[in-house]
Amino acid sequence: MNISSQKEKTLLALSGGVDSAVSAAILKQSGTPVEAVYVRTWEHEGDVLGDCPGARDLADAEKICEQLKIPFRVVNFIDFYQREVVDPMIDGYASGITPNPDILCNRRMKFGALLEYAQNEGFDAMATGHYCIRKVGSNGLAELWEGKDKNKDQSYFLARLTLEQLQSARFPLGEINKVKVRKMANELGLPVAEKKDSQGICFLGKVKIPEFLSHYIKDAPGEIVNTEGKVLGKHLGLHRYTIGQRKGIGVPSNTDHQNYVVTGKDQGKNQLIVAFDRREEPSLWANEFHIQDVSFLDINYENSSNLKLLGKARYRDPSTPIQLNRLDSQKIYAVTFSEPQRALTPGQVLAIYDGERLVGSGIYAHSGKGRACLSA
Repeated sequence: MNISSQKEKTLLALSGGVDSAVSAAILKQSGTPVEAVYVRTWEHEGDVLGDCPGARDLADAEKICEQLKIPFRVVNFIDFYQREVVDPMIDGYASGITPNPDILCNRRMKFGALLEYAQNEGFDAMATGHYCIRKVGSNGLAELWEGKDKNKDQSYFLARLTLEQLQSARFPLGEINKVKVRKMANELGLPVAEKKDSQGICFLGKVKIPEFLSHYIKDAPGEIVNTEGKVLGKHLGLHRYTIGQRKGIGVPSNTDHQNYVVTGKDQGKNQLIVAFDRREEPSLWANEFHIQDVSFLDINYENSSNLKLLGKARYRDPSTPIQLNRLDSQKIYAVTFSEPQRALTPGQVLAIYDGERLVGSGIYAHSGKGRACLSA
């Protein structure tokens, strides 16, 4: 089931947005004993971020619970969030990779520390407003499937969850689409019925990542070079750029109006590597990569090789046939895509599927020049 049974005391993570608000309404209407929690994760609302949405979200969450007559609580995870989500993101960018803090937040905070809090408070399950489906397999273990609304499916962002975490997770929106969610919110007269969806990283609001990072990582200017080592310009600091970036590089197009794209970073030389943005560029497009820290939700795939499955290279990318081969005992796999992939970035997550069922994930590995490692 995607929603809790009537006997399960459920804690709902309420963000102050329309998705979690409708999730609360669905649980309430189903007769589930539900309470809502708003998690405070960021304290620098007035200085670093400026336009942080936290204050409004908290006020909206309170209004939602007042209207639905659901008990409401606020918990302070600011220190935990800084240590387990924000700091790893900053460290990742400083080391030349591009981490995904939203995926890390789901594993360590929402279904990590918050789930542990819920269990300590006597709750049987924890619900969120993610668009994905939780099923129970024939072996009695939880499974994670894509949501019915393929345009909103968020199973990718839950790709790093453990089976133990998934056992206690509930997703009330898995079987409905966004249009229906908005319609339900309006019919119920919820105060956030027309509120826009949040964009970007969970705690940044409208602030751009380079602007945020500038408060924590000092600029270290260096050379911009092409794949042959020719110097084309100067960069402000490698942390300001990511693999595949087209805009804001600081190098104009050539006389044939070909634009440059970031294809790598050489941390040792402090060089940003660029190339022309074309499909035949070998440093930008490839079929084979290494992924590390691979984990599976289904134990039948563990310790196996020559696995033929599907992979989502990024959120909203289509599922693509892949072959996985285990390389050693350190959970490192070679992954071969059936179609060339553009600018896969070290630190990002590959979500692994069997049909529409998410079965595992891995993190694109870091090579010496900041590219995803190519298989030999």
